[in-house]
Amino acid sequence: MKRRHFIQGAVAAGGALAFPAIVTGQSQYKAEYKLSTVVGPAFPWGKGGEIWANLVREKTGGRINVKMYPGVSLVQGDQTREFSAIRQGIIDMAIGSTINWSPQVKELNLFSLPFLMPDFAAVDALTQGEIGKRMFATLDKQGVVPLAWGENGFRELTNSKREIRTPADLKGLKIRIVGSPLFNDTFTDLGANPTQMSWADAQPAFASGAVDGQENPMAIFTAAKLHTVGHKFCTLWGYVCDPLAFVVNKEVWASWTPADRDAVRAAAVEAAKQELALARAGITKEDQSTYKQVEGFGVKITRLTPAEREQFVIATRRVYARWKAQIGKELVDVAEQAIAKRKV
Repeated sequence: MKRRHFIQGAVAAGGALAFPAIVTGQSQYKAEYKLSTVVGPAFPWGKGGEIWANLVREKTGGRINVKMYPGVSLVQGDQTREFSAIRQGIIDMAIGSTINWSPQVKELNLFSLPFLMPDFAAVDALTQGEIGKRMFATLDKQGVVPLAWGENGFRELTNSKREIRTPADLKGLKIRIVGSPLFNDTFTDLGANPTQMSWADAQPAFASGAVDGQENPMAIFTAAKLHTVGHKFCTLWGYVCDPLAFVVNKEVWASWTPADRDAVRAAAVEAAKQELALARAGITKEDQSTYKQVEGFGVKITRLTPAEREQFVIATRRVYARWKAQIGKELVDVAEQAIAKRKV
């Protein structure tokens, strides 16, 4: 008893002794842990958050009670502030986009290099291999505990104006992008007019015609019903895939017992597996049901030939080379080698 009082006194005195700032033990757990996502459970990404929260409660016997906050509402909808908020403790847990976090963690820009990953096998070669381990080590150094990889998906191009088959077709179109300098450079070099805004602001902008198009996975297109805001043209170009990281704030992680940490990690791995399956449903070679659904909405889906896609690759080579140097040549080289060795 005396030892317990001594430890609590030391912590209260400002941690002069080497004890954790948050005393581990069930009585010290928060009543609620805040989980941030960009979208809600209607989307695979948000559904993954719901699954993770439920699994954590189940596996910890209710000791860790997780509440999901979609729409990055904990940072007033500003997607690019989410990672900083996790480090600061404003957010306890998150399933975050590598795109949204790349302004704070430059290495994550790797996944946004245009046309780096040609297929799902390439994505898996990165996230489930050496690159995935390196990225997790980088995130750990930045103050969060990474647990599993999920996926938002390959980002396809949709708009309300015209069919897009060549870079010239993009000329002058206002395309909504996230707050990533790499995305801004990519669409500028393609001749478009990139317009940065949050997803919450984007949908009314589409409806009013203030913005012509956007790039997002097909699951986002269908769940957000973008065909109802005039997006009648969709180009499948697969220029970027957006992995999602399941993470926990480091101090929160340290406040849990080792058994509960194991439970949260296991819940993240299981939830990520389910989320990834949802994200890829309907858009694989074996299952094209999502594309058929979208065509049923009256949307023209354009499937580029290899030669047509190569025109976009050529048009973005300068951006790729410039950002490869900024991200780190050695890291990108390792990624390129892993993709070249993948089994398709």
